[in-house]
Amino acid sequence: MTYTADQIAKFLNGTIEGDPNVSIHKLSKIESGEPGSLTFLANLLYIPYIYTTQASIVIVSKSFIPEQKITSTLIKVDNVYDAFARLLEIYDKAKFNKKGVSANAAVSETSTIGNEVYIGDFTVISDNAVVGHNVKIFPQVFIGPNVNIGDDTIIYPGVKILNDSVIGKNCIIHAGVIIGGDGFGFAPQEDSNYRKVAQIGNVIIEDNVEIGSNTTIDRATLGSTIIRRGVKLDNLIQVAHNVEIGENTVIAAQTGISGSTRIGKNCMLGGQVGIVGHITIADNVKIGAQSGISSSIRKPGQIVIGTPAIDASVFKKSAVYFKNLNQLADDIQKLKKKIFE
Repeated sequence: MTYTADQIAKFLNGTIEGDPNVSIHKLSKIESGEPGSLTFLANLLYIPYIYTTQASIVIVSKSFIPEQKITSTLIKVDNVYDAFARLLEIYDKAKFNKKGVSANAAVSETSTIGNEVYIGDFTVISDNAVVGHNVKIFPQVFIGPNVNIGDDTIIYPGVKILNDSVIGKNCIIHAGVIIGGDGFGFAPQEDSNYRKVAQIGNVIIEDNVEIGSNTTIDRATLGSTIIRRGVKLDNLIQVAHNVEIGENTVIAAQTGISGSTRIGKNCMLGGQVGIVGHITIADNVKIGAQSGISSSIRKPGQIVIGTPAIDASVFKKSAVYFKNLNQLADDIQKLKKKIFE
């Protein structure tokens, strides 16, 4: 698709310096911009490239004042990153704006399919599933019985959404995600074997949630595993049965959350965090990468790191000593020798 500088400026509420009729059909990095492309300048380190780029349009801050001649048309906006992010979103949606149901898809006669839907090759839509309007389901997706998928959601290839799961509106579920698999529940027996505990609950994903590739979200034993609206999950995250993650919380890759844990709103968890089950984490908490959380964090806004996790300010002071433990041990041994000689 082709857009003019005038069209883009109106969409972004920006002002134009240069040719309002110049058009673009692709996006580029500023250092490798080509004619017909649009790029942006947000980092001061990249200012030299704005004088050499061949990009037709560059989005810049309203405060930017060129010191040399620029051949590109400039669109000046209040927030460059936000403006470019909005354009990327439009570009991404346009790129995947497919419609129709593949002849190779298996769609149950008892399912309900909305308008403007795309269902790709070898996708299965099971009995009594509901697929909302403008949903995009890419090839080789499995939608189980009684699953409900809200409007404008995008589901990428290879996703498995198992029975009774509920997916909200405007969600993005990346390739390989499994939602609604059995929770890890086994009852120890006297003969040291384990009896499987049936997992009969479901998973509820609220609106505007994004789930990264190969993340797994287990169904509840009873009730629901719940991911609240606005949550963003990275790749390769394990969310166990009956977990609840609060609104707008973000969690980085390879984090594991054990069963029945409650995580508050607006929390931020770094990569490879491990969390035990049946604990509570307050709102606005930040947890550093590779931390081990073995007990509840009840203070809103606390920042913790380490295993077991402690307050970040304490951890930073302690780290000074961690680095010098060998020397400290040697010093102690020398002092002991002097004392007992």
